[in-house]
Amino acid sequence: MASSADSVKGALWTTTAREAAPSADPFEPGRSVDVAIVGGGFTGASAALAAASHGASVALVEARTIGWGASGRNGGQVIPGLKLDPSEMRAAYGEERGSRLAQAVGGAADGVFGLIEKHGIDCEPNRSGWIQAAPAEKALARVQQRGDEWAALGAPAERLDRAALARLTGTNAYLGGWIDRRAGTVQPLSYVRGLAKAAQRAGAKLHEGTVATALVQRNGRWEVTTSRGTISARRVLVGQDGYADGLVPGLAKTLICVQSALVATEQLPEALRARIMPGGICASETRRLAFYFRQSPDGRLVFGGRGAVGDAENPAFFSALTAAMHRTFPEAKGLAIAHRWSGQVALTLDGLPHIHEPESGLHIGVGYNGRGIAMATLMGQWLAARALDGTEPPLPVTKLSPILWHSLKTPAIQLGITWAWIRDRLGFAG
Repeated sequence: MASSADSVKGALWTTTAREAAPSADPFEPGRSVDVAIVGGGFTGASAALAAASHGASVALVEARTIGWGASGRNGGQVIPGLKLDPSEMRAAYGEERGSRLAQAVGGAADGVFGLIEKHGIDCEPNRSGWIQAAPAEKALARVQQRGDEWAALGAPAERLDRAALARLTGTNAYLGGWIDRRAGTVQPLSYVRGLAKAAQRAGAKLHEGTVATALVQRNGRWEVTTSRGTISARRVLVGQDGYADGLVPGLAKTLICVQSALVATEQLPEALRARIMPGGICASETRRLAFYFRQSPDGRLVFGGRGAVGDAENPAFFSALTAAMHRTFPEAKGLAIAHRWSGQVALTLDGLPHIHEPESGLHIGVGYNGRGIAMATLMGQWLAARALDGTEPPLPVTKLSPILWHSLKTPAIQLGITWAWIRDRLGFAG
C-alpha cells in the first residue's frame, strides 16, 4: 500500500512550484542563538521571519525539507477566522479578549497576502474569496448566521442562495452558503518556501535534514539535540502540528491526526475553466468530513477531503473522494486524475488551535484544524512575539492535556470516519 509521506512526490504543488526551494545553511554544532525553531512549515517559517526581523538570532531545524509536511500538501485556501464565530469567541474568552481574538484571526488572511506582497513571494496569490457551502437546511442557517456576524464587524461577507452559489462555483450540489471576500488562494508550497527565504534574508539560518531529538533546559537556556549536533537557545519554538512526535512529551497525544487527501484533474477545457470554480474562488463544505475545492492556477480542478488514519494511503478512500468530486461536479466525470497526494492534518477536540508552554522558554503552536495557511502564519508571529517580548497572544495559553482515549484513536477514528461517510452519502449531513 502506498505511503502518505511519499505521496508528496506526486503532489500538484511539488511539480508546479514557482518558488525554488531555499538553500539550506551549514549546520554549526554548538551554536548559540536567541531562538531555535523546530519545524519548517508555515508556523516555523513565519516565526523565523518574525523573530529575525526583530533582530533575534534564529536557527530553524527541519527533519525533511521546508514545506515537506502539511504546509506543502494542503489545498492552498487562505481562510480567515476560526471554527468559533465572533460572538462565540467573546462568550468563551470575555468581551475584551474575545474581541481582540476575533480582530486578530479575522485579519489573518490580510496578514498572509501582506507578507506575499512585502517579500515578493511568487506563489500565484488570488484573493477572490472563500465560500462555505451548505448541503442541508440546518447547516445553511448556521453558516449564513456566521457570515452575518463577520459582516456586522465590517468584513466583506455576504449570504449566498442556491442560485448565487451555483453561479460562482459551477455546482448545484448546495442549498446556499456565504462568501468571505477576505479569503483567497495561494500555491502553498511556493508560499512556505517564500516565507523561509524571506526569513533567511532577515538573518535566520535554515537547517534541513536535521531531526530534533531532545530538548533539555540547563542553566536558563535550552539545549536542542539534533541528528547533526546541538544548538543552545534562549527560547525554543515548536511548530510540528500534524507531524508532532515524541520531542515534547505528551504533545502528540493532544492531537488527532488524520490524512487530508487531494486529487487534481488534468487541465480543464476552456469552457469548463469558465464554469467550474472560476476566477480563483475556493470553497469548502459544512459536512462532518468536509470536502474542499478550487481551480489551480494552471486550470485543474483540485478536490480534497479527509478520511484515512495513519501513513498508509487507502485506495478506497481516493476512489470515494473522486466519486464525491463527480457528484459535486458532474461535468468533471470525463477528466483524468493527474495528481493525487495526502498528508497529516492535526485536529483538536475543541476545533481550535492550541498554544502551550509546558516549561519556561518553550513555546508550542499546533492544531489548525484545516485552516493552516492563515492561522499558522499568524501563530508563528504570536510565538515569536511571546518568546522575544513576552507578548500575551489573544488566544490563551493552555496546558498540555493528552486525550484520554488516544491509544484507541486509530480504530475509533476510522469507525467514526466510516460512519460519517455513510451519513453524508445518504444525505444526513448537517
